[in-house]
Amino acid sequence: MKKGQAFLALVFLIGAIVAMVGVTLAFLAGSFADTGYGYQALAQAQAAANSGVQDALLQLDRNGSSWNPGTYTLAVGSTTATIIVQQNTPSTGYYTITSSATVSSRVRTVQVVVYAP
Repeated sequence: MKKGQAFLALVFLIGAIVAMVGVTLAFLAGSFADTGYGYQALAQAQAAANSGVQDALLQLDRNGSSWNPGTYTLAVGSTTATIIVQQNTPSTGYYTITSSATVSSRVRTVQVVVYAP
């Protein structure tokens, strides 16, 4: 009877170790997959935010002081950049352009201050 109890305890111990190794490997595989996808999402959000800033600079160059800045959105591929343009901030003659894009809960924001009298 003692041999059977010892063997059963050994089987449970080995089973628990195998289960823990399996759970750990599954967690690591999921983390690595998320890290790769997260990097891709961040790069896509950064590119969209940069495109928003470039669009605002182009609008400012084309329209000059007649441009009425504010908030608008720009479609960039499958993502949307939200651009906020503030005139006379931080001081007179300056424009502050803030562009933000979100891809799969990853957010990137780019802010540029431009002098355009």
